[in-house]
This record gives sequence, structure tokens and C-alpha cells, in this order.
Amino acid sequence: AEQAANFHYLRTLADVDRIRRQFVPGARLAIIGGGYVGLEVAAVAVKHGLHVTVLEAADRVLARVTAPAVSAFYEKVHRAAGVDLRTGAQVETFVLDPSGSRVNAVQCRDGERIDCDVVIAGIGLVPNTELAAACGLAVDDGILVDGMARTSDPDIVAAGDCTRFASPLYGRSIRLESVPNALEQARCAAAAINGKTRAHDSVPWFWSDQYDLKLKMVGLSQGYDRLVLRGSPDAGAFCAFYMQGARVLAVDTVNRVPDF
Repeated sequence: AEQAANFHYLRTLADVDRIRRQFVPGARLAIIGGGYVGLEVAAVAVKHGLHVTVLEAADRVLARVTAPAVSAFYEKVHRAAGVDLRTGAQVETFVLDPSGSRVNAVQCRDGERIDCDVVIAGIGLVPNTELAAACGLAVDDGILVDGMARTSDPDIVAAGDCTRFASPLYGRSIRLESVPNALEQARCAAAAINGKTRAHDSVPWFWSDQYDLKLKMVGLSQGYDRLVLRGSPDAGAFCAFYMQGARVLAVDTVNRVPDF
């Protein structure tokens, strides 16, 4: 399926250009994955008049990064906009045309067949660590770096989604897929190259724009034991605080920019 002309990943500007040419009103778009990428693409596609189906393998969207209440809110918003959003949908295979150059349908494990004109897969990434490994650098689901973005060879630095580092804030090793993290790590790497010390200790934050909703998140919520909501999901503006005892681990804010 990856060789098909209407099958896409969304990783580069070139991918965007190829996808844009196939965003034709009335086209049937199947999106594999209900994470941020999948839902953001769905919101744009619906606005362009496409018929959108989102297939998420988990029992809710955004399951890896948000609480059930936030997932339920976004599921409701997308369905109200006309997205056919299906959770618990296990993709079995892709049905190609006789030439093998196009995907005609997505076949699910339960026997359901979703006919489509365009397919976009947004199912997460694998860090590109091959070059680092070939250089003999320490690698473990990411290139291992210290607080100054230095690898196991202090003369080589690395920054961005491909790196894993010890977080002083959370007391564990983390790998972040976010623009703010890549920028901050790049500043630390530049400082290290110039013989200066700049520790990478900023709080992780992220954002996602879907329809007229601005979701801004700060912190990592893994390990929370209580969720506290402020504001009103029904009104489309609220904050979700992820608590671990008395500690705030992370906050999701929806259309509450001053709170963020």
C-alpha cells in the first residue's frame, strides 16, 4: 500500500503538497490513527468537503496522551462536524486496484470494508537513530543525550524528536515529539558546541488546532491518579488538570489560552 499513489504519510512539506492535490470535495478519505495528526487532518479535510472516516485501534482517540474525558470531548466534536469516527477499529489490510497503484478500500479485522479515494496514515513514528548507531553512539528508542544535548560522544550533539534524555522534572527518561522541545534542545546543542553550558530543563508543552478549538498542553500526564476539570466541555472551553496526589503533572487547556 505504501507504493500506492493515494496512500500518504504526513511527515514533510512534500507530503503536504501531494496530499493537497488529492483533497477534492466529495472525495472519500480514510485516516488510520486517531492521534493529533489524524484528528488535525480530519478537521481540515471536512472543511474542504471530503467525506472523512477515522479508524483508531484503541477504544478512544488520543488515548496515549489525554484522559477519557478529553477524548470524549474531541470524539463528540469530530462526529458533530461529520467525521465518521470509529474506535476499536483494527486495520487488517488494504485493497488495491488491479494495477496495484491505488488503494480502493481499507479492510478491517471485523470484516468492515471502507471504500476510499485517499488514505493517510498517522500512527506515530520511529526515531531515525540509524546514523547514530552506525557511529557507535548510545541508542535506546532515541539517541541518548545529556542535559546539554551531548551524545555518548561529547563531541557529537543531537536534538529533536530522535533524542531521549533524563528529565529532572519527571525523574525518568523521556523522548518528546514536539516543536518547542526541538527548539530548546537546539539552543542547548549550540551552546555546547560553543563551549558554554545551557541545561535543557524546560517544561514540555504542545499544541493542536482542530476546527475553532485551540488545545494547548503543558507537562506529561503519565502516572496521574485524579483528573480535575475547570470550565465547561459543553461550552467548548475548559482545563483538565492531571493530578498525582497534590502535584499537578500536566494540564490540557481547550480555548483557555490565558489559563495556559
